Amino acid sequence: MRFRPMPCAAEAHAGTGAGGTLALGDLTAMADALRAQYAGQVQTIYLDPPFCTGKTFVLRQRCGEAGWSTGSPAVNLPAYDDRWPDREALLSLLRQAAELSYDLLGRTGSLFVHIDSRLHARARLLLDDIFGEKQFVNEIVWAYQSGGRSLSHFSRKHDIILYYRKTPGAYFDIRAVGLPRPKTRTNHMRRGVDARGRSYRSIVSQGREYRYYDDEPTFPGDVWSDVSHLQQKDPQRTGYEGQKPLKLLERIVLCSSRPGDLVCDLFAGSGTTAVAAARHGRRFLAVDKSPAALAVMRKRLLGHTMRVDAPCAAGAPRLRGEVRPGLGFSEIFLEEYRMEDGLFPLCLEGAEAVEQLSVGYLRADTFHAFANAARSKLSPRLPESLELPVLDGLPAVLTVDVLGRRMVHVLEGENDGQI
Repeated sequence: MRFRPMPCAAEAHAGTGAGGTLALGDLTAMADALRAQYAGQVQTIYLDPPFCTGKTFVLRQRCGEAGWSTGSPAVNLPAYDDRWPDREALLSLLRQAAELSYDLLGRTGSLFVHIDSRLHARARLLLDDIFGEKQFVNEIVWAYQSGGRSLSHFSRKHDIILYYRKTPGAYFDIRAVGLPRPKTRTNHMRRGVDARGRSYRSIVSQGREYRYYDDEPTFPGDVWSDVSHLQQKDPQRTGYEGQKPLKLLERIVLCSSRPGDLVCDLFAGSGTTAVAAARHGRRFLAVDKSPAALAVMRKRLLGHTMRVDAPCAAGAPRLRGEVRPGLGFSEIFLEEYRMEDGLFPLCLEGAEAVEQLSVGYLRADTFHAFANAARSKLSPRLPESLELPVLDGLPAVLTVDVLGRRMVHVLEGENDGQI
């Protein structure tokens, strides 16, 4: 059976968690719409803007079962372009994002801006201007040890995260990010055991004893050296350059928001902020202008309740499959996904060009997903079929191919909403 592509403006997924939205688009063009929908509603915003490196960054996309099993074949897709005519152009974008963030944050909200030494000083002045100097809270140093070493200067092994609050009444809970107390001896502390059998370390200062119990957490300061950069073979890695570790974003999300709060990332990239929010019962809003970023985010968040606000690609029919009716459901088999000649440098037979697969119903201009599958290192092969219950709407298949293109397909001749 042949399928034909159908226009689609968005996806809706019913799953676990508090829910969220992935949005594709240019931040400048979307600013007014975001203000109209979310002004004053966001609790935490994390911004990880370009660093003005003068480079272009890629998503290394594995292709098909062989690619996910062995690492080859794979292709580099454009992720984002960090080349700017001058630093003023990037600072202008950062100002737009910061002004938008100020408007989106609620009274108890917080902003975290992740930058490096290139723009740190200018960014601090810019944020002081928008939020006010008195709303500056911390300059967090994320120190890491990965990468090479320089012989011409001290190696640059840290990023800066500037932490601002919307008002003095901003929510913050350091207890939510407590760490196990180190077991090594600290300074000149004495070890002891109290009457209830609890171990502690103590120090006497100005005639007063201070006890630190082993079963109580310690809390991070403003230098975070306990969070490692993602290593080359880290299972978190998506292939998206610039991806931040989940532990880093979990700390930010947990200390500055509560379950059910809305967490936002306006330079969402690989979607780690949204993943951290979803894992801990927060709602998420993740915005990026890169289709490659959207494909990675979508894949990482499959199974969670979410909406994907992005139109699907148009094109000639390229999907063939089989539909087997059952009792109250239909089983949909994917047989072939054909890439246009010259569009892709690799020859991928059958459905090997499909990276993500969903079945559901097209209602109005929204695809409602009911079953999903995606390739990974643990599951390099897509399932032979997905089951779709018989419901109202036009039965449809959504594919995301190795180029990151999303497309909705319906059976040719389908017009009555039944398979």
